[in-house]
Amino acid sequence: MKLPTISLLVLTMVLSACGSRNKDVVLTKIRNDGPGPDEFAIVPGKPLQEPANYTTLPQPTPGGSNITDQNPLADGIVALGGSPTTGSGISAADGALVNHSRRFGVNVGIRQTLRQEDVNIRRSHGRVNILRIGPDDYNSAYRRQWLDSKQETARLRSLGIPTSSSPPIVPGRRR
Repeated sequence: MKLPTISLLVLTMVLSACGSRNKDVVLTKIRNDGPGPDEFAIVPGKPLQEPANYTTLPQPTPGGSNITDQNPLADGIVALGGSPTTGSGISAADGALVNHSRRFGVNVGIRQTLRQEDVNIRRSHGRVNILRIGPDDYNSAYRRQWLDSKQETARLRSLGIPTSSSPPIVPGRRR
């Protein structure tokens, strides 16, 4: 009974060795090694439309952009209700909010500070579980900083602070 199993295993290994590794199916290659065009580099333009006013059209520049060129960032801003003409700065509508949030000062190097603090916390706790074997070290390293939402909601309500995003208190119902 073991002989047919062993012979079947040997036959499978022999047949798999007969395959050629150099004859890979072309569709499974991700990179373009050939001299031909890269199909993924071709981005179709926007459909042509007649402008409302021909004097507002930009001057054509060789190698420059075109009004039918795709601009995913600006298109995304417009799709979310923003204005594509706004620069990278803060819009006038958000200026008051930004100024209010800066009233106590701004730490310019906050990203570097947080990165270093994260490294120190993880180093003091131990290595982060990269292979994801066993318990998650990252969560246990930051467990002391977790916020218990139910406890915080109860604390805020006891101070008389409205918590409109929390479910309302139902009398006689335990949480």
